[in-house]
Amino acid sequence: MRNGMWWKSFLAVWMSVVIWAAFYYAPRAKALGETTRVLFFHVPCAWVATLSFIVAAIASILYLRNARPQYDWVAYASSHLGLLFTVLASVTGAVWANEIWGDPWNWDPRQTSIFFLMLIYAAYFALRSGIEDPAKQARLAAVYAIIAGVAMPFFMFIVPRIYESLHPDPLINESGKVKMNGKMLQVFLSSMFGFTVLYFWMLRQKIALLRGEFMLMKKLIQEGEAR
Repeated sequence: MRNGMWWKSFLAVWMSVVIWAAFYYAPRAKALGETTRVLFFHVPCAWVATLSFIVAAIASILYLRNARPQYDWVAYASSHLGLLFTVLASVTGAVWANEIWGDPWNWDPRQTSIFFLMLIYAAYFALRSGIEDPAKQARLAAVYAIIAGVAMPFFMFIVPRIYESLHPDPLINESGKVKMNGKMLQVFLSSMFGFTVLYFWMLRQKIALLRGEFMLMKKLIQEGEAR
């Protein structure tokens, strides 16, 4: 197969099986009913968003140390995917909330904190678009991404647990361990794996596009100087 086709085929088959299993193979949790299906997409989206922001922060640190454009590409691409999966986590959460609470948005601590997280990373892209010099843009964006990466766990994990939340954890027992039967756990872990692979595949594609844009711009500059 051509480069990248193997991953496309693998992801297409894997995610198709996960989607089918989420609706027809995994049983329903008693406390959630049919909304159990949302779990297999909502949590993986939130996990990938967290992973994306961590990768972006690490790449930003590496850029400040080495000033290699490749690290800036990784930080930019991963931040973009992080924001995308944060939106998807919010949408799937809203679908669940609409069924359970009767309203898709209740300004629950979890919903509020993830909303502010989206604003933080939206500002990251606003910062980049407001700076024309590529080197200065990359440096300032790297500093911002590091600060945002440090703040991310606070909004994703700490704030929702500081305040009382309507958001239940029906699949977590009193000792903090996941209580899923075998079929649910199989689908859940398969979905987590599939979404993680999807993230890395998308990251690779976005970096390739940024590299192509960089090489094209470099070529145009060289041709302009040669005239």
